[in-house]
Amino acid sequence: MCGIVAYLGKKTAQPILVEGLKRLEYRGYDSAGIALLRDAGINVQKTCGRISALEEILECPQGVDTLGIGHTRWATHGVPNTINAHPHLDYTGRIAVVHNGIIENYGTLKTWLQNEGITFVSETDTEVISHLIGYLYCEAESSERCGGQHRFEWAVQQALQKLHGTFGLAILCADFPDTLIGAKRGSPLILGVGDGEYVLASDAAAIVEHTTRAIYLADNEMVTIGSEGFYTKTINNVVVAKDLKEIEFSLDQIELNGFEHHMLKEIFEQPQSLGMCMGGRLDHACGKIKLGGIADHLRELTQAKHIIFTACGTAFHAGLVGEFLLEHLARVPAETEYASEFRYRNPIIGDDTIVVAISQSGETADTLAAVEQAKERGATVLGIVNVVGSSIARATDAGVYLHVGPEIGVASTKAFTAQVAVLSMLAIELGRRRHVSSDDAAWYIDELSQIPEKIGTILDQSSHIREIAAANADRENWLFLGRGCNYPVALEGALKLKEISYIHAEGLPAAEMKHGPIALIADGMPAVFIATAGPQYDKIMGNIEEVKARGGKVIVVATEGDEQIEHRADYLITIPDAPELLQPMLTVLPLQLLAYHAAVLRGHDVDKPRNLAKSVTVE
Repeated sequence: MCGIVAYLGKKTAQPILVEGLKRLEYRGYDSAGIALLRDAGINVQKTCGRISALEEILECPQGVDTLGIGHTRWATHGVPNTINAHPHLDYTGRIAVVHNGIIENYGTLKTWLQNEGITFVSETDTEVISHLIGYLYCEAESSERCGGQHRFEWAVQQALQKLHGTFGLAILCADFPDTLIGAKRGSPLILGVGDGEYVLASDAAAIVEHTTRAIYLADNEMVTIGSEGFYTKTINNVVVAKDLKEIEFSLDQIELNGFEHHMLKEIFEQPQSLGMCMGGRLDHACGKIKLGGIADHLRELTQAKHIIFTACGTAFHAGLVGEFLLEHLARVPAETEYASEFRYRNPIIGDDTIVVAISQSGETADTLAAVEQAKERGATVLGIVNVVGSSIARATDAGVYLHVGPEIGVASTKAFTAQVAVLSMLAIELGRRRHVSSDDAAWYIDELSQIPEKIGTILDQSSHIREIAAANADRENWLFLGRGCNYPVALEGALKLKEISYIHAEGLPAAEMKHGPIALIADGMPAVFIATAGPQYDKIMGNIEEVKARGGKVIVVATEGDEQIEHRADYLITIPDAPELLQPMLTVLPLQLLAYHAAVLRGHDVDKPRNLAKSVTVE
């Protein structure tokens, strides 16, 4: 969940580290720090708060500082304060470490190190890593245990073999001023390779300003970087060859480009991002869908008797939409499991079960663990992810990339619509192969291709939606209600409002309101209904009347031209007409904008909501 960045090269390291941390701040922003290697040793500067607070305490950059590591934190072990901020030094002051992940056996290691006379100053699990490396480094200094390796690398390898848990690490040693070491298990780590310079980071966002060439470390791999080049090994000292790959997005894609927040920019990018997601995949001439990443598994998918989607948060809601799509169009029994629960129970996975993992980052720890469990049980496991080269992309048998570009806002927006688009394409193609007529499949493909343009008409209502938010943003409890495939959208709308405005919100199937939650309705309580054209339209009209009769304020997302709904709604937002199964890609837009405007009106930083981080790489 934290962000790490490190630099070794010819330039002054400090400004590169600070800029890299700013680009990674969405991963955590409780505290931040950097360590620079100087002639006098390792200089560490860190503070509680955001990167801006770190900048205020930094000394003027020194031209000789060409090696350094940095960190922006999302706290797990220990409160967010300066002492617990990274980097952490070992007890000799010669080793510095930044860490993303959780060390599960840190308590045992800490006790052992304390018994060896080492004093700890922080509450973090990371300090165990720095002291352990330092202890082994000192042991090697007085012995011949390194077996020909240089002492720093040997000590890191030996320490990593003793760690249980997850880590993305950048490590430097005062005795090796031209060496930087990175290592990975369960947390992302990428090495950008430039012209005589190297940037090691949790995310390519911190790299693309310097180079577009990178290697992606796999679990239990480490990279040793020197002024003359780099090499990769396993933590057990087995040499590994890595290919350089091109980073698939540009610096311009992670800039605000005139928008006030990344979240707003990404909401407004959705016509373009969906176009990229579907580009080259809709074959209008043949009435087919082309998903090249899973082409070799289409036969298994077509014959599958059971499909399980596993995901967390927003991706889970996309999976719920996928259930409706798969069961209606392909007639395949489908279910969606929280990855955080899937990994701890005894799921029924047969020979004809396909497991599909959904994750924007491709690094979600619970989803990755669910993938590993499904593979152990013999299932074919597919992935729907956005980040190329991510852990889930590598761990699954095959998959589909979203291709929507980087998503920086912590609250996911364009990734959700792309996930639903991919699931729609998958359902249409499986339906065509199983029982949907060619004409019907071609009709769905044509309707799907029109979704990006239709989203544009919803975005034109942003100012109107802001007025609705302004009239209701002071209310601390909201309901979001939908039926059928728009029920997951109600869940997603409630999640968005909670995430960034800190308003308590609950998403429900509209019919379930009568079974308890209707007791919450009081004068002026906002209830957001998705009441678009579809077979359950009359039923949801009845639910709206039930709320109005009890004094609730009704905000309705309806289909354009619906005159019947106008006199029932206190506030009305319209979307263009679309097939019911494709509506979630449209109905979610007003809810994203409603949450965004409510949060801004309440004075919150929507890109950095409290207690949250973008990529949940720890359990």
